[in-house]
Amino acid sequence: MEIEADVEGFARERDIYLAIKGDKDGILIGKHGRTLDALQLLVNRMIKKQMIEPVRIFLDIDQYRSRRSDSLARMASHFAQKVKATGKAITIGPFNAYDRRTIHIALQEETSLRTESIGEGMIKKIVILPNREEEKDTGPDE
Repeated sequence: MEIEADVEGFARERDIYLAIKGDKDGILIGKHGRTLDALQLLVNRMIKKQMIEPVRIFLDIDQYRSRRSDSLARMASHFAQKVKATGKAITIGPFNAYDRRTIHIALQEETSLRTESIGEGMIKKIVILPNREEEKDTGPDE
């Protein structure tokens, strides 16, 4: 691919985190991180065949994953406010498992809402719904 890159890494328990910084980060990240996800999947499959104990490898390029997480959390908060204002569920996505987890975590403190993943396979959508118990407590006049 003729890409120059530096890799720094660290281990935490059975996970290995690799931070990549190169001259063509956009190519390695790909649209919505799809190339980065594919690279991570390939690296994990190659490592899995070589290791006796299970190890997970996490790749990040130019802090893409943290920037993406921040962006997803802001988006989730925006849609949460819409659901609170209208009382109607909103479906967003589709997202990969990592992004869905980020959104679920971002909204877990919202007691008046709940989130659900819907769909089949690896790529699913998320539904943000008013919490039914909250609806019962407030009644129709409030």
